Amino acid sequence: MYILLSLVVLAAVGIFAQLVKVNVFEGEELRELIDQSYIVEKKIRGERGTIFADDGAILAASTPLYNLRFDPHAAGLTEEIFREKLDSLSYYLAYYFDDKYTVGAWHDRLEEAYDRGDKYFFLKNNVSYPEVELLRKFPIFRRGRNGGGFIADRNEKRAHPFRILARRTLGYVKEDVKVGLEGSFDDYLKGEEGTGYMLKTPQGDIPQKNLENITPKNGSDIYTTIDVNLQDVVQNALLRGLQYHDADQGTAILMDVKTGAIKAISNIGKVSNGWAEVYNYAVGTATEPGSTFKLASMIAMLEDGYVNLQDSVVLNQGKTQFYDKEMVDASPHGLDETTVRHAFEISSNVGIASLVDKHYNHSNKGRERFVNRLKDLYLHLPTGIELRGEALPYIKEPNSAVDQWSGTTIPWMAIGYEEKLTPLQMLSLYNTVANNGKMMKPYLVRDIMNYGDVVKHFKPTIISSRVISPKTVVKVQSLLEGVVERGTAKKLKSDYYRFAGKTGTAQMDYKQKKAKHRYQASFAGYFPAKNPRYSCIVVIYNPREHGYYGSAVAGPVFREIADKCYILDPDLKYPLNAHVAKLDSKKLPSWQVGYKDDLVKVAQEFDVPVKDLANEWAVFKTYNDVDSLFLLNRKMSKKIIPNVQGMGLKDALYLLENRQVKVRFKGNGKVLKQSIRGGTPAKGQTIYLRLG
Repeated sequence: MYILLSLVVLAAVGIFAQLVKVNVFEGEELRELIDQSYIVEKKIRGERGTIFADDGAILAASTPLYNLRFDPHAAGLTEEIFREKLDSLSYYLAYYFDDKYTVGAWHDRLEEAYDRGDKYFFLKNNVSYPEVELLRKFPIFRRGRNGGGFIADRNEKRAHPFRILARRTLGYVKEDVKVGLEGSFDDYLKGEEGTGYMLKTPQGDIPQKNLENITPKNGSDIYTTIDVNLQDVVQNALLRGLQYHDADQGTAILMDVKTGAIKAISNIGKVSNGWAEVYNYAVGTATEPGSTFKLASMIAMLEDGYVNLQDSVVLNQGKTQFYDKEMVDASPHGLDETTVRHAFEISSNVGIASLVDKHYNHSNKGRERFVNRLKDLYLHLPTGIELRGEALPYIKEPNSAVDQWSGTTIPWMAIGYEEKLTPLQMLSLYNTVANNGKMMKPYLVRDIMNYGDVVKHFKPTIISSRVISPKTVVKVQSLLEGVVERGTAKKLKSDYYRFAGKTGTAQMDYKQKKAKHRYQASFAGYFPAKNPRYSCIVVIYNPREHGYYGSAVAGPVFREIADKCYILDPDLKYPLNAHVAKLDSKKLPSWQVGYKDDLVKVAQEFDVPVKDLANEWAVFKTYNDVDSLFLLNRKMSKKIIPNVQGMGLKDALYLLENRQVKVRFKGNGKVLKQSIRGGTPAKGQTIYLRLG
């Protein structure tokens, strides 16, 4: 009993000593480890949706990257297996994964991790999927997560297969900053978050598979209206123009006339190491447009019935005075007087400003009428494109105290100053003219889809079916064609197709008298001139070399885009058989014999009218007074050798061999002669055919 009591006392003393050791001497360290190791809830993102081009090409997608860890104390990994396979694993890691460490170094690092009880030993971050698949085949790792301790935590990186192609339009999402389509459609693209549980340790966060997780839902995919081939054309043409003219930045937009779909949009700016899409000038930058705005001035005067295109206007050799300000034409022409049409075609500031000043600047009511005409063209409203940050247009109000209205405001507004528009807002007007007065809303996204199901479909949106009257549309279309045929853009004219448009040159710092002149060159228009398919605008800011006029800087970029669209789009090409001549019965094939379906197919291929009077086998017959081919029935008895003269070899072989007749032939082409006369009973003879 004394011995047993002594043992109990000794055990109690030992337990007490251990409690003192843990609480007093090791307590702080252990409490710190406990504080560092606990289960936390973590939000898990689903896979972000992909952004596609109109033809299904990937514009932006999430590429999986993995952070790799190793748990040498995984539940299914015994010490025996670890020690046995450690050398092999170290060899594979050194030679096929990361040669920064030798085989021996890998061996020592892994062994030390095991001895100190690591459960989340760091291997490498941002590893690609193929590399992860390779590691899954390594010794120990091939046993999986529980049996081999191999941990691959998935992350995502947004990849753009076409690099800078429409990069700014596609945009990005970083914390609270949302740009472009990625930002506008973030709620669809990101999907729904799930919940996972992590064991937080000093070595890192270890996913806990034995706790109930909520699986995230992957994001939806966005299908845009962008055509990759046309985007490449627009971007390269713009880049070449910027480089040649040593400009600061530029933008170009290509729009489908009938629908308003943006087929290409490029924004390129100069950066320290070259060129990049740094800002969406097409949507986010509103500037004084210059002479491209003269189209709006002409529409206003034509709609109000103030001018006819053949009316005369005084140019005074390109110089005039409005109150205390002098206005001059950009290029000398020496004309004292000309027609309204010619004044527009040569982009005369004096001519257009004088007309608008005469008809609208005589009273406050007249000024309000002019501004209201601009509002009828929706120039005071943004386009509503699905991109954040669209700059608001600025049109002065006559009765506004803050707009600093003066006697010179109307003439300067008439030629594209004292108002501000983005390139997309300006293009919307030109697209409306090309679309015969129907205004379409520009848009970039046609479908949102999730696993093949349409979540949301975006149809072309008509803002107004009649913004401009038909009579005015015809007149301004002829004006824009005249600019290219006879006016400021005549050097851009093509011998292969016709396009219409207007040049624009705006002085950016005209209010600063001592400033070095900087210009904005632009060209807006559409092609083909008749039945337009695309509208396009090119704006280049501050060109320093080889001119600064719109016709010399932006016009050639527009022309290059149009040329290459004609090459890529077969619908733009004029068909050679657009005007089919009346059928000549003397030139139609006659007495051609064969299988009826084949003869009908040939006739349809050449759009030849056919009167079908046959069963299975037929003969072509023509009549001099009828412009059609008649298919007459050709009777074929199965018991006699048919007359196959005039047939092709395929039809002749089919008919003869189906009657058990052996066929020998010589030559090429159709059957000219047959050795056995048609109508002879078929008894397995051999027949010789001569082709020619």
